[in-house]
Amino acid sequence: MKQLFLSFLILFFLFSCKKEKPTSRQDWQIISKNVQIKKEDQNFHLKSGKFDYKISNVNLPYKKVILLNASLVGYFTALDLENTIIGISSPEYVFSEKIHQLITAGKIQNVGNEQKYNLEKIIALKPDAIFTNYIASFQNTYDLIQKNDIEIIFMDEYLEQNPVEKSRYLVVFGEFFNKQKEAVAYVDMIQKNYDSLKNLAKSSPNKPFVLANEMYGNQWFLPGGQSNLAQFISDANATYINADNTETKAIPMSFEEVFVKGQNAQYWVNIGNHQTKKELLQINPNYTQLPVYNSGKLYTLTGKAVGKANDYFESGVVRADLVLKDYIKIFHADLLPDYKLTYLKELK
Repeated sequence: MKQLFLSFLILFFLFSCKKEKPTSRQDWQIISKNVQIKKEDQNFHLKSGKFDYKISNVNLPYKKVILLNASLVGYFTALDLENTIIGISSPEYVFSEKIHQLITAGKIQNVGNEQKYNLEKIIALKPDAIFTNYIASFQNTYDLIQKNDIEIIFMDEYLEQNPVEKSRYLVVFGEFFNKQKEAVAYVDMIQKNYDSLKNLAKSSPNKPFVLANEMYGNQWFLPGGQSNLAQFISDANATYINADNTETKAIPMSFEEVFVKGQNAQYWVNIGNHQTKKELLQINPNYTQLPVYNSGKLYTLTGKAVGKANDYFESGVVRADLVLKDYIKIFHADLLPDYKLTYLKELK
C-alpha cells in the first residue's frame, strides 16, 4: 500500500511540474497597461484595450495596410514601413515628408477623414489590415468594413500615460511586419536614453513650477496629475501645478481656478499653435494677469510643425526620449548646453 502511495505521489509531482513549466512562447508579453501580445506556432495574439485578436501567422507579415489616425504614423516611420501604407486618412495632418511623397506618387491613397471616410475606396484597396484608434460613434463604419473581411486593429496609444510604454508599441508593429529585432533595438535605445536623461535631470537642485495647455472658450483644460504630460514634467525634475490631481484626463477649469494654481509658475508649456505672445492674447486677454505670462518663459508645440501637421504628435509619440530632452532643456538649460529643442519652441 505504501509503495502504491509513493508511486502515485511521484506521478503527481511529475505531472504538476510538467503542467506548470511554461515557455516564453506561451507567455503574454506586457507592452503596457492596455496592450499585451503572445506568440504561438500557428497564431499571433494581441490584447489591445477591450479587443482581443487572434491572427494566423500565415497572414503575417502584413504587406499593405491603411491608417486612419495620423498619430500612428510615427511607428511606421520609425521602422521604415512607409511603403506598406496604401491608404491614409486626413493626410494634411501627417508630418512625414516621405509619406507625402508617396501620396504624390499615387502609392498612398487619401481615404477621407473622420467626418467622412471613403468606404468604397477603403474596401477596393483590399488592405491586409486597417490600424486606427477606436471611436465608439464609428462602430457602424467598422462593422461595414469588417463585413468585407478586412481586419481592423484598434491601437489606442493616446490612452497610454507612461511615455516609454507608448514608445513600446513599436514592438507590436514589429510583430505585424517582421521587424521584431529592429523594434526591440529601437525601444531599448529609447528606454536607455530616457533613463539617462531622467537621471541627468535629477542632478539639478532646481525644481521649477510649470503651467500647461491653454484656454478653449471659457475653459482651461489642464492635464490631470497622472497624465502623460505630468509624467514628462516630473521626469524632467520640475513641479507641475496640477500634480496633486489623480486624473489621467484633462480637467476643465475656469481661468480663475488656473490663475490661483499658477501663481508660482515659472514656465508655461504645451501652448497651442501661436507665433507670438501678443497673438496669444487674441485668445484671451486675461493671460496678462498671469505672472508667468509677464515674467516667465512660454513654449509652444510648433518646433516641428507645417500647416496642420505637427511632428510632436507623430514621431514625438514614439520618441519619448527626445520629448523628455526638450522639457529638460527648457527647465534646466545648463544641463544640455549644446542641445537645440526638437518639438517645442519658445514663444516671444
